[in-house]
Amino acid sequence: MTDRDMLRIAMEQSAEDMGCGAADFLSDRNMVVPFRLGAKAKRYYRLPIGANFVSYGSNVVAAATEELFDIVQAYVGRFDFYHCFETPNLRWLNRRLEPLGQTVCFMAEYYLPDPDRLRQRPCLYELRLLEKAELEGLYEPEWSNALCRDRKELDVLGVGAYEAGKLIGLAGCSADADRMWQIGVDVLPDYRKQGVGSALTSRLAVEILARGKVPFYCSAWSNIRSVRNAIRSGFLPAWAEMTVKPTAKVDEMNSDHP
Repeated sequence: MTDRDMLRIAMEQSAEDMGCGAADFLSDRNMVVPFRLGAKAKRYYRLPIGANFVSYGSNVVAAATEELFDIVQAYVGRFDFYHCFETPNLRWLNRRLEPLGQTVCFMAEYYLPDPDRLRQRPCLYELRLLEKAELEGLYEPEWSNALCRDRKELDVLGVGAYEAGKLIGLAGCSADADRMWQIGVDVLPDYRKQGVGSALTSRLAVEILARGKVPFYCSAWSNIRSVRNAIRSGFLPAWAEMTVKPTAKVDEMNSDHP
């Protein structure tokens, strides 16, 4: 699978997630479409969603509900696409969203493999490929990035790093879309900065590609450790995404972190 193949599949998936066309991401102008969560959208999306902004580096395509359409259209018409994900411009957007009970919620950068750089990286520890049944007993807090208890039915494959039979690192992937599987990784604190994370991530990416799926990786751009792991593992930035949700939902999320 070439880099062009993977990028095309990612754009087609983003189009399904929003209700636009895949070619829209290649335009040199920002655009807004009515929000429609497709039947084959990524399985982690949860309604209600007021708007979603996606950029693959040429423009920003936004999908918005009827209530927010004019605000979102004014926003992407006012700012260059790469400024639509930055403060203080987000303040302009939030000031207009908040009276309607909406606010910016999630924001992240997404990565796809670079076929010229993706290789199984060496590891100081034993690596084991773990099929779905072998993941069942691993839903513990230390592996919460690699596996998701709330969506455990989507976790389909993993790679574990072991020292003398002890699991010290884990990468897992969830079948978040029919053609795209997302990678998450955790390494116990005492074993970090030894290349374990990139060894796990690269091995799992190779295994996913061998199954005919596109591996992808997500990180907040402020999470430098995660970004470095993506790049070391043979991934490159592919798209950025920002989601607007009801303020009440965001407040509910924050209530879990007093």
